[in-house]
Amino acid sequence: MDDLTTARWIKSSYSGDEGNCVELAALPGKDMAVRDSKRPHGPVLRFPATEWTAFRNSLKSGKLST
Repeated sequence: MDDLTTARWIKSSYSGDEGNCVELAALPGKDMAVRDSKRPHGPVLRFPATEWTAFRNSLKSGKLST
């Protein structure tokens, strides 16, 4: 399990100031972590690089709606 205390969390440029955002952090090996910005010490979802890439590609191609 990765130590996320030093992870660099980022929010989408589409995020507003309401605080209802998800944040992403790149992990070693191109894996990704996702969390709720309102709960920075709460649960974190971790995605292997292959699954994250498939998810992104599905969004970009329109197979998943945002």
